[in-house]
Amino acid sequence: MIQTQTKTVTFDEFVTWYPENSVNKYELHNGVIVEMSKGTGDHSAVAGFISGEVYLEIRQQQLPYLVPREYTVKSVSDKSGYCPDVIVLDLPALESEPRWKKESIITMGASVRLAVEVVSTNWQDDYLVKVAEYEILGISEYWVVDYAAKGGRRFIGNPKQPTISVYQLVDGEYQISQFRGDDRVESLAFPELRLTAEQIFRAGLPPTEPS
Repeated sequence: MIQTQTKTVTFDEFVTWYPENSVNKYELHNGVIVEMSKGTGDHSAVAGFISGEVYLEIRQQQLPYLVPREYTVKSVSDKSGYCPDVIVLDLPALESEPRWKKESIITMGASVRLAVEVVSTNWQDDYLVKVAEYEILGISEYWVVDYAAKGGRRFIGNPKQPTISVYQLVDGEYQISQFRGDDRVESLAFPELRLTAEQIFRAGLPPTEPS
C-alpha cells in the first residue's frame, strides 16, 4: 500500500481524481488516497478462485446476485472508499443504489451479499479498519482470507496458521467464525457452498503428492 498524497480529500474528490482506465487500484483511507500494492500470484489465484466458485454457485442456484469487475464501496463517513478483492451484489437492491449505474459506487450495505479480502502485507486494514467500516455500513457477510497467515496472532491464533475469518452481521454487530484446514467454510450468502478452507488456500489445486 503506497500513500499518494498528504492532503486529505472527500470521497467525491477521490472519485473525480481517480485516473480513467488506470492499471493501478486505489482506495481512500480516512481521506488519504493510497495505491494498493499489486497482489502476488498466490494472492491473485486465491481471489480468482473464490470469485469463480461463487459465480458458479450463483448460476447453479439461480441466485439474483452479481459478481462485478469494477466497484467501490463508499463508507458511511464519506472519508473512505474500498475495493474488496471479491464482492457479490444483490441485483434487486442495486435498483435503489443512487450511484451504481453511472459510477459503479455502492453506498448501502444491503446491496452487498458478500465482501472478501485476501490478506496481503497491509493485513491491519483487513482485520481492523475494514471490519469496522463494513459493520457500520451493514454489509451482512465479510470474509478475511489469510492464506499465508500474515495476520497478527490475536486474529489467527498462536502459532499462526492459515485462517478464513467469516464475519456475519447479527443484530447490527459482526459475529466471527474461523475455518482452517479441512473445515468447510460456512456462508449465509451461499449456504450450499461446499468448499474447505484448504481448497481455498490452494486455489482449487489438488494436494501435492509426497516425493
